[in-house]
Amino acid sequence: MSDRLDSVFAALADPTRRRILAMLLEDDMAVTDVAEPFAMSLAAISKHLVILTRAGLISQDKRGRVKWCKLEPDALREASVWMQGFGQFEPVNLDAFERFLASELAEPDGTADDTP
Repeated sequence: MSDRLDSVFAALADPTRRRILAMLLEDDMAVTDVAEPFAMSLAAISKHLVILTRAGLISQDKRGRVKWCKLEPDALREASVWMQGFGQFEPVNLDAFERFLASELAEPDGTADDTP
């Protein structure tokens, strides 16, 4: 699992690849159409597409003489599930925690112990 996540997060680390994914949210696109809005060579875009394909984020297939790119949304599911694991913790209520500590550190007569 970690190898797959590593490749997904490595692919997502680049802003050009994230932009390509956002473009493919709309519809499948020919490689030349994907390259059009970028100020880089078709070869450079092809390298980005290879990384996205190896990460499983997109698939490419040839239709006639044109190579098409398609978003593979299920590839993000595993990364999303992993990230959601960090959202299940409740935010710490610092005021309540401070009151708890004060009550735990209080002297039997009800005053707080100020010794370090």
